[in-house]
Amino acid sequence: MTTVPTILTPELAQQIAGETSAIIGLNVLITDTAGTVIGSGDTGRVGSFHEASVEVVHTLQPAAHTPAQARLLRGVLPGTTLPIVLDGKAVGTVGITGSPEVVRRFGLVVKRQTEILLQESLLLRSRLLRERALEDLFRDIAYFDAEVVGPEFVTFRAAELGYDLALPRRAVLVDVAGSVESAVRSALLRTVRAAFGDAQDVAGSLAGHVVVMHRVPAERVGGTAPDLRERCATVVAELGERHGLAARVGVGGTATSVAGLRESYEDAISALRLGAIFGGGPVHAIEDVRTGQLLATVPQRVRTRFTGALAGQLRAQPDWPVLRETTIAWCESGFNLVRAAAALHIHRNTLIYRLDKISRFTGESVREPRAAVALYLACLADQLGS
Repeated sequence: MTTVPTILTPELAQQIAGETSAIIGLNVLITDTAGTVIGSGDTGRVGSFHEASVEVVHTLQPAAHTPAQARLLRGVLPGTTLPIVLDGKAVGTVGITGSPEVVRRFGLVVKRQTEILLQESLLLRSRLLRERALEDLFRDIAYFDAEVVGPEFVTFRAAELGYDLALPRRAVLVDVAGSVESAVRSALLRTVRAAFGDAQDVAGSLAGHVVVMHRVPAERVGGTAPDLRERCATVVAELGERHGLAARVGVGGTATSVAGLRESYEDAISALRLGAIFGGGPVHAIEDVRTGQLLATVPQRVRTRFTGALAGQLRAQPDWPVLRETTIAWCESGFNLVRAAAALHIHRNTLIYRLDKISRFTGESVREPRAAVALYLACLADQLGS
């Protein structure tokens, strides 16, 4: 591994040597693979050459030196020197000064503790590097422009991390209200990763959101699978219970290319934004707000004129928000009295009364689908405007 030799930095070596020396009451020094002292309880020895370490690095075998033997070696005092080994390769040595008979019992303990600390440091660095690589990958996808960089580059970067972007995927964005501390955001990311545990689910952070490029099983490519909605709802519930976070989730469309994933990411953002306007719970799939997404592309001035033309007198009524909600439920329930009344949690006769009132003030029968759909779009446009 090319990263192993660089993990034993002088700063880390000095920290280990200084703290260990203070604990055991004997001087501990650490060298690099060339025998240069890079950490020592006796800071005056830092930077000097420790000749015994060269042979220890070469053989991977510990060496003990009596006073007579130490005098024959440059920079060496009586004691013991042991190799620091990671992944079968020496990255330096650790030496303890004192009578070989006395320090021998400390040797393996100090060596092993040093190796454990270095291994933890290496794992932490690897995780940080991977997280940074994932952020770069998400950034490449979110801001993908074929005129700037080819999709092959992004696909290759994903493959290096173990992900196949040709598999069907949906972008999932988890948004939490307010500012979140770093430690909590890390816990948030762990919770999301636990929920999306497939080997091909890619989860990371981007622009204040936790993002998942969720692999969609082949048999569930069409539509928004109920299990995906349930999984997102579970994430929202767990974030509330475990971390006290109020979260919402936006889900984009299915994609099998880099350009498609960028569109899925944009759709997930739209689902979050439009879901907050149109309501419907904490999980918003783009399929739920496609009509609103289209209306959002129309300039505000045009939407205002359209709404005024179709619902001008109706909007002047004090119960306009209720009538607007009734129109939307009537259309989204397929012009079915039973389903619409159930969606609004009102009696069927109350629904009929409202529909008649809407028809009276618009001059069009809302029971007629053409007029109802036109008014439905005006109601959605009004919600966007407000």
